[in-house]
Amino acid sequence: MSNHTSDPAMQLKELKPTMDFFVGLDSDGCVFDSMEIKHKECFCPNFINTFNLQAVSKYAREAWDFVNLYSKSRGCNRFLAIIRALDLLRERPEVQARNVAVPRLDGIRSWLKRESKLGNPALRKELELAGDADLALAYEWSIAVNESIAKMVRNVPPFPLVRESLLALEGKADVIVVSQTPFEALKREWGEHDIDKHIRLIAGQEMGTKAEHIAFAAKGKYSKGKVLMVGDAPGDLDAARKNDALFYPINPGHEEASWKRFLDESLGHFFAGTYAGEYEQSLAAEFDRYLPELPPWKV
Repeated sequence: MSNHTSDPAMQLKELKPTMDFFVGLDSDGCVFDSMEIKHKECFCPNFINTFNLQAVSKYAREAWDFVNLYSKSRGCNRFLAIIRALDLLRERPEVQARNVAVPRLDGIRSWLKRESKLGNPALRKELELAGDADLALAYEWSIAVNESIAKMVRNVPPFPLVRESLLALEGKADVIVVSQTPFEALKREWGEHDIDKHIRLIAGQEMGTKAEHIAFAAKGKYSKGKVLMVGDAPGDLDAARKNDALFYPINPGHEEASWKRFLDESLGHFFAGTYAGEYEQSLAAEFDRYLPELPPWKV
């Protein structure tokens, strides 16, 4: 499961089907109940510290949590999250009243426009070429986040019924991890709980976007209706749609019930070919109601 090649996504491209069905699983907030601890204890404190937001820390935290946990952008890539959170923060009258300079990070904005493998390796490479101060700051933050996660996040098991679901997929579907978390953290977390033996490959942020992961691993390799993405964020649904794949939602705040339904009901539909259409639409409509578009301070 090494990801150190000149093309980090090569393993995905070379993946050959061994089963008729394919399932991509998001990790944070979907398989593991790790979103809250990672964002509240690791991402956000470093966000406030690195970008000098101490004077508006209350609002910085509200913006960070909204972008990453409680809105339609939940689960987005960490570098996209910085820009969204800073933009929300900059617009708040309370922040403007305190005359706090909220950084714009134009260097990161322009990098995001031309790069899809939004991880530390690609950022480090860009930094070596450009030496941009914004890139340096974002890189420093990202490294600090990873160090905090490595120190802080342990003994966070998979949600109930995840193991049973992985066993139910065994011998029927090729299963991979599709995530925007760095590979090293994914490898550590799946290994710590001994569930990495149930999957074929771990794709982290270094291998591209979630949509690219599914495209490289599954597109043109499996029949229509036999590719499923399981996730807890609108970005997971979007990645499935871009690849004409099916989507199963793990509803934020109702993860246990979602995994129970997956195991008891939805997997049966998937394998029987009765998932697409009305059944999937009802799940997607329910999922859409869980996460708002606008923050509470704008409503």
